[in-house]
Amino acid sequence: MEQDPEVPARVREVIAAAGVTQREFARRIVMDPSKLSRSLGGTRRFTAAELARIADTADVDAAWLLGTRGGADPAAPRPEAAPRGRRAAAPPEGRPLQIIRETVRLIADQGFHAVRVQDIAKACETSTAAIHYHFPGRDDLLEAAARWCMDEDTARRAARIAEAADAADELRQLIELQTPRTARQRDQWSVWLDLWAEAARSTAVGRLHTEYYRQWRDTVADVVRRGVAQRVFRPVDPDAAALHLTALIDGLATQVLAADPEGPGTRPDDMHAALLAHVDATLTAH
Repeated sequence: MEQDPEVPARVREVIAAAGVTQREFARRIVMDPSKLSRSLGGTRRFTAAELARIADTADVDAAWLLGTRGGADPAAPRPEAAPRGRRAAAPPEGRPLQIIRETVRLIADQGFHAVRVQDIAKACETSTAAIHYHFPGRDDLLEAAARWCMDEDTARRAARIAEAADAADELRQLIELQTPRTARQRDQWSVWLDLWAEAARSTAVGRLHTEYYRQWRDTVADVVRRGVAQRVFRPVDPDAAALHLTALIDGLATQVLAADPEGPGTRPDDMHAALLAHVDATLTAH
């Protein structure tokens, strides 16, 4: 069935009514910002699941969004976006984000391939049909969960380094954020480990993996570049320094997660100390 050509215009209305940027709206509906942009520009069609997430998140009538309300005459005046009734179990942030948060928690606890749609539905106190309505397949869930983790990580990094005194302080803040001390940090690292394994088998997830690491390494390289300009770091190649540091972070975090909490192994403090020692030995201007 052809998509109503007015759908992008209605989605634009919804975004404007939400009072947020297009990128922030994409985060709320757990959608690739570039796909949202192309869909709004008419070079890509919204999928049914994406429109379902938009309707749920914005609390508008899905039939109005699709232009199919009651089979209305196309020449009739277009109805305004109207709030629709929610199921009692729907959370304040909307069903899509609830599904993704619970998916991330379950993946961290059990691993992606051990998590069933029934498990996610039970955690969300909804039906499996509701899960498939928003995310049709397991690959959709993994991609959305990975993207949500990426967006959350990016937002936390931006907030953490906003008030740093200089580039050296920024880098120390980034290292602290990447050290899996809290349950939330450990959950996110557990999801990344599953993502890496899945990236070897899935082109879509592999692209996400590449995108995230490009952003992450660019962030570290930019901090190093500023540090060199501020003379708090030695005159090094920022890209090479970022590659070495991010690789060390990945390896040490994997060791921390694999360690027995009650037995021998790499601890978060060990990881943190090793990273700071690496920065001091290879970057810090003496």
